[in-house]
Amino acid sequence: MPPIDHADFAGVQPAGVDPLPTFTAREFRDAMGEFTTGVVVISTEFEGQAHAMTANAFMSGSLEPPLVLVSVAHTARMHARIRQAQCFAISILCNTQLNCSNHFAGKPQTDNPPLFERLHDLPVVAGASLQLATALVHDYDCGDHTLFVGHVQALRAHPDKPRPLLFHGGKYNQLAAADWSAENVPTGFWHDGHEGW
Repeated sequence: MPPIDHADFAGVQPAGVDPLPTFTAREFRDAMGEFTTGVVVISTEFEGQAHAMTANAFMSGSLEPPLVLVSVAHTARMHARIRQAQCFAISILCNTQLNCSNHFAGKPQTDNPPLFERLHDLPVVAGASLQLATALVHDYDCGDHTLFVGHVQALRAHPDKPRPLLFHGGKYNQLAAADWSAENVPTGFWHDGHEGW
């Protein structure tokens, strides 16, 4: 049997399958906005100057070692700052910190600017739900963004556990009150790498 030349099948769709739909960058962004996230401030310090930006592309990556990831656009000033400093901090904002989010998203709040405090010698947002200080251990190119992986060196949680500031569909939102009992939450919700729960 002669070898198959895959070039012969270029552009051929399997029977009964519609061509892939096209979409714009804006449509893709709007679609990704349907995934509700928290709001964080990424911060670092370089040559004695604090730098910060608002983001929602943040996630935990590993428990052992404790790793977190942020996705930062190549065009963002923070992109170069993280590489220069080789470290970054994360402040998870609570629902009373909308002004703080706007401030670091390019809408300065001159009347009531956010305050920084220190964690493991990095600037973090005062009053945040959770503060993490990390050392940069990896960075991966991801299209027009870079995934920065930080090894968590220190963390500090707000003692009152305030409700988080949320972002969905291009708008801020907040968590509604709910009566969640322990038996309704899957014990394996944090996926541990095993099949199933």
